[in-house]
Amino acid sequence: MLGDRGDIVAILWAEHDPLVVPPAQDRNNKILWVGRVASEGSLQIKAHLIGSDRSVTRTVDGGPGPSIIDLPDAGCWSLDLTWGKQHDHLQLEYAPS
Repeated sequence: MLGDRGDIVAILWAEHDPLVVPPAQDRNNKILWVGRVASEGSLQIKAHLIGSDRSVTRTVDGGPGPSIIDLPDAGCWSLDLTWGKQHDHLQLEYAPS
């Protein structure tokens, strides 16, 4: 998934319904974050479940890179991503498991 500004890519590590809630017993919700520009600092994720008032935050220490991002509910999540001076946005779908 390419960010709206094109400054970050989320590479999902599964073939079909890769992100699930609750997390699957036999695999993780793996995302490799790749920023266009290298930057110092952690990747801050502010996630909002579209159509609800549900919001959570997640952090990827060290900035864009490998991560496991579990979210609390199935549905389409809007993610505001900030790392260093960079900012981008994308949407990810989490399916019920």
